[in-house]
Amino acid sequence: MTDYRRLRVALLGAGAVGSQVAALLRQHADELADRAGARLELVGIAVRDIDAPRDVEPPRELLTTDAESLIVGADIVIELMGGIEPARTYLLQAINSGADVVTANKALLATHGPEIFDAADQVGAEVYYEAAAAGAIPIIRPLRDSLAGDRVQRIMGIVNGTTNYILDRMDTEGAEFSDVLADAQRLGYAESDPTADVEGYDAAQKAAILASLAFHTTVPLESVHREGITAIDKSMMDAARHAGYVIKLLAVCERLAGEAGEGESISVRVYPALIDRAHPLASVHGANNAVFVQAEAAGNLMFYGAGAGGVQTASAVLGDVVSAARRHIAGGVGVGESTLANLPIVPVGRVTTRYQITLEVDDQPGVLATVAGTLSDGRVSIATVEQTVVQESNGAPGVARLVIGTHKALEQDLSETVDRLAASGVVERVVSVLRVEGD
Repeated sequence: MTDYRRLRVALLGAGAVGSQVAALLRQHADELADRAGARLELVGIAVRDIDAPRDVEPPRELLTTDAESLIVGADIVIELMGGIEPARTYLLQAINSGADVVTANKALLATHGPEIFDAADQVGAEVYYEAAAAGAIPIIRPLRDSLAGDRVQRIMGIVNGTTNYILDRMDTEGAEFSDVLADAQRLGYAESDPTADVEGYDAAQKAAILASLAFHTTVPLESVHREGITAIDKSMMDAARHAGYVIKLLAVCERLAGEAGEGESISVRVYPALIDRAHPLASVHGANNAVFVQAEAAGNLMFYGAGAGGVQTASAVLGDVVSAARRHIAGGVGVGESTLANLPIVPVGRVTTRYQITLEVDDQPGVLATVAGTLSDGRVSIATVEQTVVQESNGAPGVARLVIGTHKALEQDLSETVDRLAASGVVERVVSVLRVEGD
């Protein structure tokens, strides 16, 4: 057996991911030592409650409630507690003590990333976070390292497994949102309070992380436009299917060309969108995640796999631990985050895309002309129109449904035009407005 140098590893958190990391560190100790060039010694696991049940029970002698003492003297600190505090405080303590840190904490990085990365730069440490954006999918290293010499133009990601599971079943089975959400909670895909998932908060945190890396720009979480999926219903799914689309909750990070006299900018947004069924992201089913990257030189790249799960996410965490160990052996300062591009982040109103607008209107002559005129006045060009009668009335005007596909339009123009349509007197109800992505 090779006599490797020993590195002390402290683990904070022993939940679904942490307990798997602890088990794999011990189970594959020899293999990991060969790959890292150092023996990774798990010196302790900080938990809130030593007696709490766990997916995989670690040796009891490794458990402690004293995280601060565990951090002191550690070479590598793995933070899998989740939440903002005390995780932020512990990570800063670890960095200031000279340790490299590994985290899967997307909420922490999306809100306090610059502070944490700056602290690491000050002492020459490094922050590893492959598991923070897409679970087991390797996307952080490709963006940070493999594509460092390229220019990423656009990222479209399905980065939340819960919402993809819900929307996929609504699409393939014709199920209603509330029924599928209840199943997702029963199966453990969704929390008892699913707000972070279904309202897009989780995806927005990941979008901020991905955009920061892709565009070498600090992206504050409040700059990410966010919409959830709670308004999506069966009728919208049916209309999407009929038009050859599928609805997905997408994280879209996009480099925008400047207008005359202006430089480049970026847009970062999360919302349910229509995507053509021939697009690779349309075939992402169940609770899986996928990230579609468009780069200037490399072209289109697709990263697909499990976006969550204890053992799956543990794989990404351990990859980071091996990288951190190799850096310790090689020596030198850590590689900091590149944010020197400092591109401005534009609001969603300045984004240009296509739309599908569904309206319920009075079924009488002249209505379509009024709708078309309103759209034209608002600089929104019609590409397709489909009309069906949804309610007939003897002798009185019935109600028709218009599904209007547009050419590319400015979001601000579209939003103002839809408001005018709603107030026009011929529109009974604006059923939905969905963006079309993936062109």
